[in-house]
Amino acid sequence: MAFEPITTERLLLRPPRLSDAAALAKRRSHAMVAEYQNWVPPYPLERAEEMLDGLTKLNGPVSDNWWMLTITDPQDTTIFGDLAIHPTFDGRSIEIGYTLDPSAWGQGYATEAVHALTERLWSNDQVTRISAMLHPDNVGSAQVLERTGFRCEGHTRLSYWVGDDNSDDLLYGMTRDDRADWLTRPRNTPAEVCLVPVDADNVHRLRKLEPHRSQQRFVSSMATSLADALRPEVHNGGLTVALPFGIESDGELVGFVMITAITEYHPHPELWRFLIDRRHQRRGIGRLALDAVVQECRTMSATALQTHWCEGRGSPRPFYEQYGFVPNGKIVNGETEAVLTIEDT
Repeated sequence: MAFEPITTERLLLRPPRLSDAAALAKRRSHAMVAEYQNWVPPYPLERAEEMLDGLTKLNGPVSDNWWMLTITDPQDTTIFGDLAIHPTFDGRSIEIGYTLDPSAWGQGYATEAVHALTERLWSNDQVTRISAMLHPDNVGSAQVLERTGFRCEGHTRLSYWVGDDNSDDLLYGMTRDDRADWLTRPRNTPAEVCLVPVDADNVHRLRKLEPHRSQQRFVSSMATSLADALRPEVHNGGLTVALPFGIESDGELVGFVMITAITEYHPHPELWRFLIDRRHQRRGIGRLALDAVVQECRTMSATALQTHWCEGRGSPRPFYEQYGFVPNGKIVNGETEAVLTIEDT
């Protein structure tokens, strides 16, 4: 049966044509596109034509073969990229991939296309799993998968070869249960966000909170944070006193925050840990939780709140700066230090 085109709000996902060859060769010849892929640029037009000749002879995905959809604008006048589909086990398990031209980056097209494709694939009742593999440094690609509900399932070492280059790989996957959980997650801005003390009744629930895999270089795990809360550090000549809190949204634990108390060695509290669970991000909880943190600091008569962040794609820097934190020019252990003046908030 032929694979029917998929139409989204901004995109058309259609079967490939021989006339797509020039755009395919140009896209795959771009160094930024090929950086984390399994080909070495330049990508000859003849190779693109040969690939499309084989793909157009198929009506759609076939088990144990790679097939492809072309991503265009709704009028089918501009090609943005492609989606790869690789069914196995007679179509019960499907691996996907995606490649977009740099001119189409940063506009949410990849997320929109992957979501639409996976929804179509899930409409087949025999499909039990959809997966994707990517280079650990390909943060943009990881964010696409995470925004559509995929979970990172593993990190394989020195497992992928492109020519003479060998690299690690990340494996992302989604089952039907994962999809149902993701689709039913809360998406509204909560009516109330508050801080609750960490205690024996909620610590086990807090341990289950997790950020997206692409955020782990910026956010400590719950295991690390809870261990740090119990094991004081010496900083500026004195022990750090940790004040850990769960973040509660409309009665549900959705995050964790830890600040430091004011002592003779630490004149200002520090926002030491801050995590919003992957299922509760993009709901405005982070800002509301910071409001609660600032209020907690006011009860300590604090006039400023310090924090720090790592730089790089996916860094929380934009979030903190939008809230009002200002870098103070210091780099501590490779991280940028910033200060929020509380009396101005």
